[in-house]
Amino acid sequence: MTAIPISKISEILTAYEKDILEDWVKEQLSAITLRRDLLSEADLRRESLEFLKLLTQALERGNPQDLATAEWTPVRDFLSALSRSRALQNFSPSETATFIFSLKQPLFTRLNTATGKDANALLAEVWSATTLLDKLGLFTIESFVRSRNEVIKRQQLELLELSTPVVKLWEGILALPLIGTLDSARTQIVMENLLQGIVDTASEIAIIDITGVPAVDTLVAQHLLKTVTAARLMGAQVIISGIRPQIAQTMVHLGVAMGDVVTKASLADALSYAFKLMAITFTRKTT
Repeated sequence: MTAIPISKISEILTAYEKDILEDWVKEQLSAITLRRDLLSEADLRRESLEFLKLLTQALERGNPQDLATAEWTPVRDFLSALSRSRALQNFSPSETATFIFSLKQPLFTRLNTATGKDANALLAEVWSATTLLDKLGLFTIESFVRSRNEVIKRQQLELLELSTPVVKLWEGILALPLIGTLDSARTQIVMENLLQGIVDTASEIAIIDITGVPAVDTLVAQHLLKTVTAARLMGAQVIISGIRPQIAQTMVHLGVAMGDVVTKASLADALSYAFKLMAITFTRKTT
């Protein structure tokens, strides 16, 4: 089936812009996917009008069969920005795609008016409009998914940062309490945070507490040893605390050797050992 001339749909959008806009906004407002708590009617109308104008301009200048051309750049940029904005506001993919797909009915109605009783012309125009809006809808969904994935990755990195806090326990003594499973990505962040903490505070002793680590296998032990080695290269002595009986038995069973790394059963034991290394003593005050 032959596509209609590029100018035909753009002429219809220009001639019936106000009517199409009103019907389109109504379609979106009546959609069950609309998030009125996140998007006002005024913003919806503004976005819809801007898109109609960009779509009309692109149709006048470019080929609707190839949305990758320069003529369609403003339309792609608009949809990418809209998708990213809605991804950040926790819209769903279907809620975002409704912005494009809800334009079909208002546009088809005006196409029917413009073609009159010419069924073949109407069929050709509806087919071209459907193909175009489907492509734009798919582009919108793909942009939304990319934006959502970027948000998820950033949140994961932020959570990793929050889950590896470096705490200054005493002058010259740092502690890094770990909770959860250690993997390569998290180990890298642990190492970076610990080394930066050593530099920032000029600490001589770093305590890595693994009380909150559910299990220690060969891979986790290797990650810990890498962190210990890196800290030593910075001139700090490392103590690993939180070696529970179950973990100790597992490490022995696996043949994991910690070498000359100092290990303690609890953070309190590790801190006490650190005080001894720094020749810090305390006396209980009596009244």
